[in-house]
Amino acid sequence: MAASKSANVVRAIAVVGPTGAGKTALAQALASAASGGSGAVPAAAGQSTETAFTAIDFMGDHYALIDTPGSVDFLADADFAIPAADLAVVVADPDPDKAVLLQPFLKLLEELKVPHALFINKIDQARGRIRDLLEALQPVSALPLVARQIPIWENEKVSGFVDLALERAYHYENGKPSKIIDIPKDLTERETEARFHMLEQLADFDDALMEKLLSDEAPDRDTVYGDLVRETRENLIVPVFFGSTAQGNGVRRLMKAFRHDAPSPEHAAARLGLKGPGAYVMRISHAGQAGKLAYARVFGRTLSDSDQLTMSDGSSGRPGALFSVQGGQTKKIASAPEGDVVAIGKLDPVAAGDLLAAGGAAQTAAIKPEKRFPVYQLAIATKDRKDDVRLSGALQKLVDEDAGLSVLHDQTTHEILLQGQGEPHLRAVIERLKSRFGVDVAHTRPSTPYKETIRKSAEKRGRHKKQTGGHGQFGDCVIQVKPQPRGKGFEFIDKITGGAIPRQWIPAVEAGVKDAMMKGPIGFPVVDVSVTLIDGSYHDVDSSEHSFQMAGRLGMHDALAECDPVVLEPIEKLSIYTPNSGTPKINSAVSSHNGQILGFEPREGWAGWDRVDAYLPHSERQNFIIELRSMTQGLATFESQFDHMVELNGRRAEEAAKKAQQSTA
Repeated sequence: MAASKSANVVRAIAVVGPTGAGKTALAQALASAASGGSGAVPAAAGQSTETAFTAIDFMGDHYALIDTPGSVDFLADADFAIPAADLAVVVADPDPDKAVLLQPFLKLLEELKVPHALFINKIDQARGRIRDLLEALQPVSALPLVARQIPIWENEKVSGFVDLALERAYHYENGKPSKIIDIPKDLTERETEARFHMLEQLADFDDALMEKLLSDEAPDRDTVYGDLVRETRENLIVPVFFGSTAQGNGVRRLMKAFRHDAPSPEHAAARLGLKGPGAYVMRISHAGQAGKLAYARVFGRTLSDSDQLTMSDGSSGRPGALFSVQGGQTKKIASAPEGDVVAIGKLDPVAAGDLLAAGGAAQTAAIKPEKRFPVYQLAIATKDRKDDVRLSGALQKLVDEDAGLSVLHDQTTHEILLQGQGEPHLRAVIERLKSRFGVDVAHTRPSTPYKETIRKSAEKRGRHKKQTGGHGQFGDCVIQVKPQPRGKGFEFIDKITGGAIPRQWIPAVEAGVKDAMMKGPIGFPVVDVSVTLIDGSYHDVDSSEHSFQMAGRLGMHDALAECDPVVLEPIEKLSIYTPNSGTPKINSAVSSHNGQILGFEPREGWAGWDRVDAYLPHSERQNFIIELRSMTQGLATFESQFDHMVELNGRRAEEAAKKAQQSTA
């Protein structure tokens, strides 16, 4: 991704933020301004669904922009890219009511210890004072938000800003750098107040500055700038800038902050746990004829296409090729400077999050993002059975690329389940299957893995007798079938005495019983039963393992029909995470989906959030995430696990049974 032939290191800037704030527009505005353009980008710049890398030069410095998805459905795509950034810019909307939308992004950066700044976009649309907006934003950040600027308003529009560190005023010039002007007289008092507040925040981490403030001694500019840079780099504060990507305002000022505030790449390398030269894999892509590409950030020194790289599993090899990256374009190169982001070809078996050591021993990254829980599923099947083999290979590649995607082969329903972060996410996956791999699939709502059990006991004889000439077939058994307590499982008891059935054929009876339990009278797998083998008979010539397996199967089949079979529904335990403003709505939603609230408490480490624990039927979970997000500005999510089975009665039981019978018809 090298933007010039200079050997200077490249610093990586991640651009993050919620959908609608203008995150992708800012990334495009930065690239525009760096290339000499106006820096103005229309608000409808489009939403990204994949992490994109772009190289830019500004004032002789080289940057790799990491434009990450903003939608909650695609956030997992950036989980392995953000840890490698030197600095992240969080793009915010100027509406105080949308402050909570920033919290997942700020929380992630805080946990990763990635230094970050806040860029308030669409500042010309702000209503009310900036100080009030910052007061609304502060609760969602664990670090102090330190305003670096205050706006200059003119005819109800933001015409410029006052830099609180420089104590200078700037007037926006369309498509040009801002022009220095005198601080407006009506802002003098406000500027003094805002600057002193900024200094107080900086002094919380600088005792010498605090002493100067207490002594009414004005700190020199170098001290102020030194504290701003140090405290930003050490992840102690979050500097706040503002502007408008639609007008190109504030973009160049932000880029100047990158020059001073962004740490050098060795800090990111240390955070990742890389010792010595090498690279960190941020993303995997399977790019047609180019094959597998590992998008990686270079650390320690220049990386050459002849370097021997040791992978995390201990294997080693040389890159098949190195490619610079510019958006969706790649170009073959011989080497990449420190800090650069490159695509490395044909390095198997690398995965996102791996460290590649250049000339050293295998290393494991100190940061390993947890895989996000799949909150949405679709059952898929090829429209043309000839594509089944290609589907398997395509899914493997997509899972390799997409940290938010997983595939499950459900052994109960015999369905292939795509599991992801939401309906838009899986819709995009299905589109990629078709456009990139030529595999067209149909998709449906996943079947609920119902089971069935019994409420009564029965005793039955299973007798298999067949004469076809020569040796015949003969197996005979008597079994007692009883219900077990819920969750107890299957039990087989052998009470044969006197050799009524030879010992070697008793396991065959059990196998036949289990075979009959694969699909009970209603149409679902049978659970929680006890089967006791009490009697039987055999033939010296015609009896065999197969005969007794058939006998066990027949006896169990007849017994189950007389044992009052009932449908069992799987119940999951959900931990729902939501801003506390959404908690009452979620409580109501759980009840409306035949669920049960178990309780709620504050979410640990998340100010203003709750964790709601609930039981929810598996059959109700499919679209539950859509409803949760619609009630919480797209923020709520959950984790779930199977908890227990409950007896299903009434209309819902009849519908489940009818559907099962139709599927076997």
